[in-house]
Amino acid sequence: MSQTSPSSTHNLRADGARLWATIHETAAFGGTPNGGINRLTLSAEDGQVRDWFRDACEAAGLAVSVDALGTQYALRRGRDMSRPPVAFGSHLDTQPTGGKFDGVLGVLAGLEVMRTLNDAGIETEAPLMVVNWTNEEGSRFAPAMMASAAYAGDFTADEILAKRDAAGVTVAEALDAIGYRGDVAVGGQTIGAFVELHIEQGPILEAEAKTIGVVEGGQGIAWFDGAITGFESHAGTTPMPRRRDALLALSEFALAAERIALDHAPSAVATVGEAAILAPSRNVVPGRVAFTLDIRDPRSATLDAMEAALHAAAAEIGARRNLTVELARIWRKEPVPFDARVVAAVEAAAENLGHPRRRIVSGAGHDACNLAARVPTAMIFVPCKDGVSHNESESATQGDCAAGADVLLQTVLRLANAPAEAPPA
Repeated sequence: MSQTSPSSTHNLRADGARLWATIHETAAFGGTPNGGINRLTLSAEDGQVRDWFRDACEAAGLAVSVDALGTQYALRRGRDMSRPPVAFGSHLDTQPTGGKFDGVLGVLAGLEVMRTLNDAGIETEAPLMVVNWTNEEGSRFAPAMMASAAYAGDFTADEILAKRDAAGVTVAEALDAIGYRGDVAVGGQTIGAFVELHIEQGPILEAEAKTIGVVEGGQGIAWFDGAITGFESHAGTTPMPRRRDALLALSEFALAAERIALDHAPSAVATVGEAAILAPSRNVVPGRVAFTLDIRDPRSATLDAMEAALHAAAAEIGARRNLTVELARIWRKEPVPFDARVVAAVEAAAENLGHPRRRIVSGAGHDACNLAARVPTAMIFVPCKDGVSHNESESATQGDCAAGADVLLQTVLRLANAPAEAPPA
């Protein structure tokens, strides 16, 4: 392989047509009649795409290993194997009605980076590694992003292996069923830096005609379980002023959550994603309702302020309607800042390639958000049509996918060829 220098790699580009072809080739694994993908983690279809990925990586000369949670690591040797690899990738599992790009783009663009370097005969100083993280989506097993969370030390491997899906199948059993419980210890694979390419899953880049989002970090998230207790009573005989209607109280609380988010515009969001009347009946005033709440913002102080306002709203609604509104926080993840040096490498790559770009914060959770606690990390976003994701109609253009792969390639080269223990140029 050739010696590398900035001048020898500056004009190197990924093969966008080849990347596009692999995206559509792998979409056959779990493909749906509506053009999406149903490839739940550790399903038979997930096993098929993992086999495809392993074979494609080995054909590119990469050494593939698998950890105890099924995460696949495909290593390309560097000139200095004492240096930890520069890693990049995402996930190949999807939602039940997922699209072709969420997660998939990051993994397959990583493969394309390896193929492009092979075609050009280029050897990097540090080794490179493309990663397929297990269960990013969380639609079969909870929590989402479980493998990267275990890598970061938030869970033990045994805790994750014991998680069960709705049918009672454990992660361990599902891994064994498709042959992907590996022998590498979770967290045992050293990573020097991590870069994740992903569709934005939001409308900002498309609306602003920007090709690249230089992701500075991930939003903070807080989840709550809520319960409203009023009083069941006869729908025909209870006058409206005497009702203690739990569903109407929830309606008011949901509108209050919307108002509180708008009070912290433009970045804050709040979502009542689940609601259930307990013991429902057509002719009974609802007396008990359970619900969930999700709030997000890039700033911890805003999350604090929103939570305080939500509790105040719950108390006011409860007192006025003569019922109780309980709100219990069950999980909080603080905002995640990405590594300034890796973010700078992404921005420099996008600038040198001439792509319209902007700094952006990720509204969704990603494996990169977990990795950032342990590894210098950043992300690259490309637009998706109308900001739609987690939907069979999810769409991105071949040109934008290629641009993202080019920025990933140039970022990886900057990181891998930078002097050891020094920031990338």
